[in-house]
Amino acid sequence: MEFFTSSDIKRPVRLSEKTREFAYESINFKYGLDALNTPFVQLHDTDGMSDIAVYDLAVREIVSKAPVRICDGELLSGAATLGDSIRHVVPVRNAEGKNPIFGVSHLTADFFTVLEKGINGIRRDVEESLKNHTAPRKVEFLKSCLNCIDCMQLWHARYIDALSEKGGYDRNIENLKRVPFEPARNFYEAVQSVWFCFAYLRLLGNWPGIGRIDVMLGKYLKKDLENGTITIDEAREILAHFFIKGCEWITGKPTNSGDAQHYQNLVISGIDENGLDVTNEVTYLVLDIIEETGISDFPTTVRVNKNTDKALVDRVSQVIRFGGGTVAVYNEDLVLRSLVKMGYEEKEARKFANDGCWEVQIPGKTFFTYVPFDGLAVLQKKTLKNYDGTADFDSFEALEQAYMCDLADQVGLVFESNVLSVFEEDRKTFKKTRPCTAVSLFEGGCVEKALSYFEGGPVYNVISPHIGGLPDVVNSLYAIKKAVFDEKLVSFSEFMKILADNWNGNEELRRHVINSYAYYGNDSDEVDEIAVNILGSMADACEEYDRKTPIRIVGGVSTFGRQIEWAPARYATPFGRKAGEVLSGNCSPTPGTDKNGAAAIIKSYCKADLVRQHTGAALDIGFIPSSIGSDNAVSALSGLIMGFVKLGGFFMQIDTVDKNTLIDAQKNPENYQNLSVRVSGWNARFVTMSKQWQDMIIERTK
Repeated sequence: MEFFTSSDIKRPVRLSEKTREFAYESINFKYGLDALNTPFVQLHDTDGMSDIAVYDLAVREIVSKAPVRICDGELLSGAATLGDSIRHVVPVRNAEGKNPIFGVSHLTADFFTVLEKGINGIRRDVEESLKNHTAPRKVEFLKSCLNCIDCMQLWHARYIDALSEKGGYDRNIENLKRVPFEPARNFYEAVQSVWFCFAYLRLLGNWPGIGRIDVMLGKYLKKDLENGTITIDEAREILAHFFIKGCEWITGKPTNSGDAQHYQNLVISGIDENGLDVTNEVTYLVLDIIEETGISDFPTTVRVNKNTDKALVDRVSQVIRFGGGTVAVYNEDLVLRSLVKMGYEEKEARKFANDGCWEVQIPGKTFFTYVPFDGLAVLQKKTLKNYDGTADFDSFEALEQAYMCDLADQVGLVFESNVLSVFEEDRKTFKKTRPCTAVSLFEGGCVEKALSYFEGGPVYNVISPHIGGLPDVVNSLYAIKKAVFDEKLVSFSEFMKILADNWNGNEELRRHVINSYAYYGNDSDEVDEIAVNILGSMADACEEYDRKTPIRIVGGVSTFGRQIEWAPARYATPFGRKAGEVLSGNCSPTPGTDKNGAAAIIKSYCKADLVRQHTGAALDIGFIPSSIGSDNAVSALSGLIMGFVKLGGFFMQIDTVDKNTLIDAQKNPENYQNLSVRVSGWNARFVTMSKQWQDMIIERTK
């Protein structure tokens, strides 16, 4: 059996045939389809109950009634077997057939504490906190925490019983006896402990990230290897089962943005809080497993800095060659500068991971959400007044400044609608909101404060306005600058009328602005300076509202595919695109405007002060598989990664796929069931995406 690859190079074989078979059947929908057969459990008699009481009942019903799944030959136990969890809701339905409770995502859980203290250690923390709090809501929350722990024990006991009844799983039973309730003692227990807690959160409809898995597990493996209780091949098998069981939600069913969008990212390598390199055997095992199986359901980001060992960078490049877009890169040096500038202590900043997508955060301590907005819509509808003829500027500088003011107003709207709305009138006290106790158990600060994840419990609380369509704004302003103010081909008012008419009757001018100007992504200082100015103004606007409440307000740049939903409301652009076209994604050039290759794209992107985009600014880069198939090409790709770090990039997603392959997959999906592509902070199997999303991926691919 072979796993799909976009490359002509065959994937290596290291895992046992049995494990490879398990991976193959998991990737090919076996367990995801099984979950759809039992989507939810029914809730009864909740009238008059508080919201937390309803949540507690829901958790108990789920762990008592969810099917227990034991896969043949599995090395790890625990599974999120209810289909509604895949949809990001707590999998219970009320008498009306509705899901009354939503899940939580865009966070990374604190699995470190589980490994070090065990769930019983967390229970003791809850019991201690109960002694310190008397407010009814806080007491109810803490008792809900104890209920979630009790329910985990109930679920755990069901698995022990099922394994015993099935027979042949003595090793699993022995390994599962202590964890996750007591501290892990070895690598096998540590992997099982993290998996069981992760699966528990998923069972309850949440989509948590995992974070720095090599830091979590590395010390256990090192000790076991040194004392001879495990071999590196045995460790690879165990960790591979973690990846394989993480494919339990693959259904093959079409969705708009594709499957596998469950925000379960991993972060590997980088430095620890003392500045020492953490790269270890687990780092390389993660890359081995991705390379061999092509499992893309755990997007993995490597923290690379100027001192990263060349051997690791080359290994990353080798894995990237096989396609799927599973492995991405953080410029650790810049991210750390950004977090320290934001106000984190250096040792704390060095712990960073992400929110399960790619926005950076301190894992296990952070409430986070981002608020996206269309920067191109701000230009077209506010600054240029819907092209209705009322906007008038006598210089490019005046136009640019007007846009910066409108951008600041947009950030202000985010603050009013998304930040102030969560507080009482004092702007300090969080309003009561929906319960999410299970997640709160795994977020530092919640138990100590007796406050849930949504009510100010975590140590850090961050809301991040994200500008989308940045390259389209830059190109629009630049085209106006050139055509109106520099070359004087047309007056400002005439240009607005042309755009209002969707370029009809002005094809010659349209071809001129398309073909005569070097837009963002071609390493042209003149146009890239506009991007620099916009992101500087964006950061200034966020700083104006930051620290006015207990929630930090810091900026970022992303689209996460929203260029598709924004397209119908967008007008014709000054750089020659007709109304309704799907344009740029994240910080990547508008499709068709980059002419000078990947290095030029990176240089354009890196000219802005990305240190001030504290939650991140994503760059998507694509390569044709044949262009990076040789050993020399691996060295070139490694050089590109290190150049990205040196120039001051933030986050780079690299995919390897051929446009013709995607077109054929669109026509013959049955031949490409496991073709994975990078979408944004997640990967998706191409054939599960809607045609509109597929077209977007094809358009951005060389």
